[in-house]
Amino acid sequence: MFKAVYPNATKLKKIIQALAKLSDELPFYVTSNGIEIKVLSPDKTMLAVVTLSSLEFEELSVEEDTTFLASATELKKIIRRATRNDTLFMTISKETNELVMVFRDKKTGVEREFGVPLIPRPPEPVPELQLDLSVTFTMLSQDFKDIVGDLKLVGEEAIFTYENRSITIKSVEQQKDYQCVLGEGAPLILLTSTTDKARASYNIEMLAVAARAATASKNVTISFDTGKPMKIEYDLAGGGKLTYWIVPRV
Repeated sequence: MFKAVYPNATKLKKIIQALAKLSDELPFYVTSNGIEIKVLSPDKTMLAVVTLSSLEFEELSVEEDTTFLASATELKKIIRRATRNDTLFMTISKETNELVMVFRDKKTGVEREFGVPLIPRPPEPVPELQLDLSVTFTMLSQDFKDIVGDLKLVGEEAIFTYENRSITIKSVEQQKDYQCVLGEGAPLILLTSTTDKARASYNIEMLAVAARAATASKNVTISFDTGKPMKIEYDLAGGGKLTYWIVPRV
């Protein structure tokens, strides 16, 4: 069992709302090092991992490592009740088989308690991805969200190309096309590469799922390589990380 006190309930609200777009079930992994949520899309083409280290909690006491599965829909209903003044207390009730969530207002001390029924089976194993990707760039999260919004107007596939110290993102379908060129300083904050050229295609709808998390972080870091999954990373305010992996289109 465990007890966790998280200082910023609204930050967790943004994370849960983003993950709920990917799957109906959210697997939690609780250890003395922190809490992870690992979500694999039903078709196994997209993986999202939220990492919250123990240092980010006001309190995290873990008697034993705990793994549980919660309904994304039910959890989203509860977490949307969080306000900016709320601290979040979480534990598991063995008696009711629920995730107990208590919102405590830092100013008034008022507490509101909710129970989220747990799904009575263990989460499926989720693979650990450790890939070397040649091209990495950082940009404002809002810029990334705007680009994905443009891509959605055109087609289903986005082609990412790196060449001549710039990133080109393109989509072409049925006499419609979109293209943008990104360079360091215009508008990229940082661009690094260990290769001269790279090219890969990704599903735009999956990019849109990842872009929905843009409000959780000021910047986003994106890595890709020829024929390899794309990695999209958000450094969460106050600590923690939200990472998406997207399988390339063949």
